[in-house]
Amino acid sequence: MFDAVIVEPQRPADSAVIWLHGLGASGHDFEPAIPLLGLNTATRFIFPHAPQIPVTVNGGMVMPAWYDIEHMDIERTIDVAGIQQSADLVDHIITAQLADGIPASRILLVGFSQGGAVALYAGVRSQEPLAGILALSTYWVGAQDPTLEPGRTPAELSIEVHHGTLDPVVPYALGEQAVESLQALGYPVTFQAFAMPHSVVPEQLRAIGHWMASHLTSDSPTRSKE
Repeated sequence: MFDAVIVEPQRPADSAVIWLHGLGASGHDFEPAIPLLGLNTATRFIFPHAPQIPVTVNGGMVMPAWYDIEHMDIERTIDVAGIQQSADLVDHIITAQLADGIPASRILLVGFSQGGAVALYAGVRSQEPLAGILALSTYWVGAQDPTLEPGRTPAELSIEVHHGTLDPVVPYALGEQAVESLQALGYPVTFQAFAMPHSVVPEQLRAIGHWMASHLTSDSPTRSKE
């Protein structure tokens, strides 16, 4: 089992979105965004809760966090073991969806800020043919783990990155850097910029809905729990 807010569609789910919140938030953070996406899909939304851990850059304060941030430098130096553990949780959630009959090709990973870093890391190393990754106001930490290897051929994984041009928390340059790093690894990355701080805005939520629909609207597969 995993600790998460789970929102089921009105008809049996044939797709899933795993959406990771940012530092200090909870799985409830993006739950209100669902109706604003304008989706007409049978999609299960899973919003996991991060564990409560001490965060070094916040004076060791215990808070919901996917990993410890050791230095507030331009690289956002992290503890690699922590992000590996969070990626293991994402793997576990993906496995649960597969067991429920939802194919990997209809599972999207989404994450905001620290959650976006986990989504990128977990998606890149996953061996499952995921539908795509959406990284919001975040950065790429893969270069900090020399053991990280792509789980599948990079060209097979669709990635979209959004970032705010007015972001005072995760500088816009880090979003651009993430795109460049992932493209250098061979991933087909698309990028959208929004005039916003470290947040999401209605225009962006509509764009997110369109992106999700483009990756999930297809003939629904026959669901099986075998």
